[in-house]
Amino acid sequence: MTLVTELDLPAFDYTDPALRGERFHATMAELRQRSWIACSPLGFFVLDREAGEEFLRTRKATFPGMKLAEIFGVTEGPLFEEISRNILNVGGDDHRRLRNLVNPAFAPKAANRYRPAMRGFLEGLFAPLQEVGHCDLVPAIAKSYPALVIATVMGAPITDAERLHDWSAWIQRQFSADLVGERERIERAVEEFYEYAGALLEQRRATPGEDLVSTLIAAEQEGDRLSDVELVNLVLNVLIGAIDTTQSQLTHALRLFAEHPDQWELLAQRPELAPAAVEEVLRFEPITPFTARILIEDFELRGVTFPAGTVVMVCAFTANREGEGEGLDRFDIAAQRPRARVLTFGAGIHYCLGANLARAELEEALAFLAPRMPGLELDGEPVFDSINGIYGMLELPIRWRT
Repeated sequence: MTLVTELDLPAFDYTDPALRGERFHATMAELRQRSWIACSPLGFFVLDREAGEEFLRTRKATFPGMKLAEIFGVTEGPLFEEISRNILNVGGDDHRRLRNLVNPAFAPKAANRYRPAMRGFLEGLFAPLQEVGHCDLVPAIAKSYPALVIATVMGAPITDAERLHDWSAWIQRQFSADLVGERERIERAVEEFYEYAGALLEQRRATPGEDLVSTLIAAEQEGDRLSDVELVNLVLNVLIGAIDTTQSQLTHALRLFAEHPDQWELLAQRPELAPAAVEEVLRFEPITPFTARILIEDFELRGVTFPAGTVVMVCAFTANREGEGEGLDRFDIAAQRPRARVLTFGAGIHYCLGANLARAELEEALAFLAPRMPGLELDGEPVFDSINGIYGMLELPIRWRT
């Protein structure tokens, strides 16, 4: 076996601030042509789909949240508590126990329950824009929509949606390179949300409803139930994983459709294509382009040994464009794609809990907006956010025929 450190690999500068948009696409395509692995000071980037799934599914690797906390000096305090209790950082039997208890609350049937509310929020957000014919999608719709949905899912007042979005945005930064500089503000957001969620927990115990918090309180399997600490942290996990991500994927979706007007017209004529359109958006422009793992044991793959302690970043962008057939580099919502699941939501035991809810939100949004925004096109240059973390859009100016 050859050590991965002994290979002559192409270098990848993950921190390059210019690496976004078409430059990001071209860079990743060029790297993938050269090798199935690239190296960086952070670790190794796996560009191949089959290999990527191996790393995401093996029990010899785990999410590196605790290691990153150690590197950044987060060894105590509210943020350390949150990181250590995050379901991403819980492994083994404890992880399986939590997933078994909460999986029914995140099943497709549970997500579909909120579709009428999603449509109501979209109607309210679009109403003032209908006769205007142009907007920046980020503040006009994409920022508010998932926050309103998650407030409903949690059983929180709709008026708290803005606060939930703010907490989510700050706590999400624990996964980014600016953690050290923003730690004080992130910790304050964690403390504020813990206090808020604790009070919401008590309210739902007294008056249970059809919301997620009530469902989690009632979750039971063979006499086993979730503790208060587990409940609060699971709700926090849902919060930080369900707002910025959906906001970012929706803005990329509208950008792609603005750049492919024939596809937008097809969706407007055939709204039943919304699920396929969502899958194509998730495949073509994943807002989680890289998923991190750290090896807890030596791992061998394709004659290469990856020693314990190695950090691996699985690239969903290149993996999603692999498979049998032609046209995988073309955005086409009606194409018959390979049946392989996209890696945008990860794979293995850490597959995204909120994937079904995210798909439902995106399907409702695209089916609602397509017939109401005829002639969709860009109304200026879109501004891309960094690929370091959640890959979203800072500005998306669009216009359509009124």
